[in-house]
Order: sequence, then structure tokens, then C-alpha cells
Amino acid sequence: MADQVREGDGTSGRPDGHDVPRGVSRRGAAAAMGAVAAATAAGSVLSGTAEAAAGERPFRADPRSGGAARPNVLIILGDDLGWADLGCYGAPEIRTPNLDRLARQGVRFTDAYSAAAVCSPTRFGLYTGRYPGRLRGGLEEPIARPDELHGIPPGHPTLASLLKGAGYATAMFGKWHCGFLPWYSPLKSGWDTFFGNLSGAVDYYSKITAEGRDLYEGETPVESLGYYTDTLADRAAEFVRARHDRPWLLNLNFTAPHWPWEAPGDHAVSEEITARVKAGDAQALWHRDGGSLATYRRMVEAMDAGVGRVLRALRDSGREQDTIVLFSSDNGGERWSYLWPLSGGKAGLNEGGIRVPNILRWPARIRPRQVSSVPVITQDWTATILEAAGVRPAASHPLDGRSLAPYLLRGAAAPEHDLFWRTRTSRALRRGRWKYLRVPAAAGGTGADALYDLSADPREQADLARRRPEVVRALAARWAEIDRDLLPYS
Repeated sequence: MADQVREGDGTSGRPDGHDVPRGVSRRGAAAAMGAVAAATAAGSVLSGTAEAAAGERPFRADPRSGGAARPNVLIILGDDLGWADLGCYGAPEIRTPNLDRLARQGVRFTDAYSAAAVCSPTRFGLYTGRYPGRLRGGLEEPIARPDELHGIPPGHPTLASLLKGAGYATAMFGKWHCGFLPWYSPLKSGWDTFFGNLSGAVDYYSKITAEGRDLYEGETPVESLGYYTDTLADRAAEFVRARHDRPWLLNLNFTAPHWPWEAPGDHAVSEEITARVKAGDAQALWHRDGGSLATYRRMVEAMDAGVGRVLRALRDSGREQDTIVLFSSDNGGERWSYLWPLSGGKAGLNEGGIRVPNILRWPARIRPRQVSSVPVITQDWTATILEAAGVRPAASHPLDGRSLAPYLLRGAAAPEHDLFWRTRTSRALRRGRWKYLRVPAAAGGTGADALYDLSADPREQADLARRRPEVVRALAARWAEIDRDLLPYS
């Protein structure tokens, strides 16, 4: 049985973190590793991951830890960043030295997932620690316009409000996308400080949307014409460098590499898109007639450079050791992403739409150069961070995520956990190596229940539903059980 946790350099395209053999091209190595990138030990269909957990080696917590100080928490989200868009996940062209270094310094997860295949519901999952479908706004794929119905209610517990209640300073820089003013905002949901956009996408220079300029300091509209990725990184670095007399939570939510396809210096592109938006072209920001692989590469590399500035600020502050840094994406990649060997992409429940890069570093507690193939999902990180900070979830709103703290810090078995997804038309559930999937024909599927063994087939090409009907029945029943407890789509 393959180990789920192992040591490696954390930077090559291979999930074991070892160097790519000589004579194998970067693209060829990425393709070759694809068949094992999803590998998890095979638990029985009825016992979830218990069998897998029994055979894995304990996770390596750092024995030098022992301090009682509560950690700072830095959560960095890319936007529409594909699973293999980083060098440490096998990107053949994009260079991401800062995120690759972060992976070497901590744990790189090969089988990490977003709570949903689009941005708003995943953010609901991260901030609440619950299935997006527990709230009306979490049913939107994504939230597209201001109204009173769609957002995180100000009274609902969030990661920020819970940590704030325990004495943390809380800040968010970047994309919120969980409801619009005057009804919703980060300040209404537990963040002390906010600088960013409320909508799903803005022009990188003008910050224009179809509704007008979308940039706020707190809840006050402001203007900033710098390249947005750089501006957000600089604001985050400034926050990290400031003197803090209490622990802090910082959510750094880049819009990169989400459309419009604008890299640093693309002022002419920005001016054209801004003019089209102002002229009433509601689709201008989608930028379907623009972009290129080269532009996309520059956008991701600009984000990586911004992450590097923030991490240097953290090191300079003297708080690097006792700060949890989590990097992930809100969903799978779009049309310029490098996703091999996964199929599908953003908005779909094939692996390419929901599997995301995921890196965790906490030098005071977790050893570097580790790679984990344990399946994890967005809501698990909410539970994990709360436990690491010594904060109890609200009893009135129990979490759907499972804390990884015992696994990460104390060498316990990884938690048993079925990973659940749904859209208006599709459904999916992962248990151990098995993935149950139903996608309608209109969305490129068969409309029938499908079953994939992700340990052998992360590309989801060999449908085993007819061979293993008992597995399909068990996973379909579990999907329906979870779905019954959620709000229905209207």
C-alpha cells in the first residue's frame, strides 16, 4: 500500500517530490507523473478512508515545537489557478520560485480540492467551514449582481469572526465575492480591515466592472490605478510588517489569474476593455477575444512575485516561524491553465474543475519537504485553522470540514471524510480512491452515474460503474444523504 505522506523536495512535478530523471522533459515528466498524482491508499467503499489511514506513516510534526503562542494565519488564494499551474505541480513553462520554495518549506498536497467548481461557493466554504449549499448565497455559481438575497449573512459565524472573538486582528485584501453592499461585506462578517473588490472580476488597472468601479477601503469606494496583483501584495506586505500586539488572520485574495487577460504593463489592453465596459459591453471583462499562454504565464508569475514580497515581509517581521501560511485556489483552471493529466476545468466537477494546488507551511510545528496525497477540501482548512488557534466552532453552526490538526501535528491518522460537490446539474463524491460522478449530456457527460478509480485514472477516462455497481450504489446513497440536508436549488 502506497504511503500517503512522504518526504521530497516539494518542487518537482512528481507527487513524491523527487527530482525529474535526466533525459525526461519537463512536460513529459508531468505527464508521466499524472497517473500517480491522485494516488491515495484504497479504502473500502463502506469504511471510507479508514483502511488507507491504517496503512500510512504518521505525518511528521516538528518535535522542536512546543511553544504555546497562538499562530498568525495567512491564507493566500489564487483565482481560477489550475492544479498544475505552478512549477512544483509540473507547469512546463510558468516559473513560480516563491511558491515552489513555500512548498519545499512545508507540505504540498497532491489531492486537494476546492469546495466548489466556481468562486463564490468556495469562498462560502472557506469562510464558514460548511457546505456552500447551507446558505442561499452559496447556491449561486457565482454571485453575479447586488441584491439582498445572496451573501454571507452578517450574523453567521465565519473564520474571521470566530478568530476575532478570540482576540485576533483580522484583515482581508482582494476579492470578497460573498455579497454586495449595503447588505454584505467583509467588515460585516468579522474582518476588521478590508481593501479590495466585492465582485467576481475587475479590470487589473481601472478596477471597472459592468456595475462601475469596484474597489473599496472598508466600505468606502476608492480609486487605485496600479496593477491590482501588485497593489494587493504590497498592501498585504504592509500589514504583515506592521507592529501587532496580538495574533492576526490575513486573507490575501488575488484576482490573478482570472480574466481579463492582463499582465503587468498591459495598459493598452486595460484601456480597450475599460472603454468597452463603459460603452455597455457587459461581456468585455470575460475577454473571450483576448489572452494568450504568454500573457497567462506573466499573470501567474506576477502573482508569485507578489507572494514572495509578502513572505519576505513575514520573515522580516520575525513572525515567520509561528505563522501558518496556506496557499490554494478557489477552483480549477480556465482556458489558459495547464491541467494535465486532469480533464475538465472551471465550472465542472471533473478533476480539472475542483482539484487545486494546496501548500501549507508552519515552521514552528511542521517539518519541511513533505508531500501528502490525503484528499482534503476547502472546509477542512477552516476546521484545521480554528483548532490550531485553539478556537471552538460555533455550536449553532457545526462545521462540515474535518480538522487535519491531529494528522498534521500529532501524527494521527488522516480523518475519514467523504468529499462532496454539487452544481445545479452535476454531482460528485470522493471516498478514498473512488470518485462518483454524474454529469448531464448537455455538459459533456453521459447523464448516467460514473465511477473512477483516481489512484489509477486521475484523467477520469475509464468508467468502472458497470464493474463495481456496489461502489456506485454506496457512494450515490451517501451523496443523496448529504444533499438532503442542504438547501435546494431554486
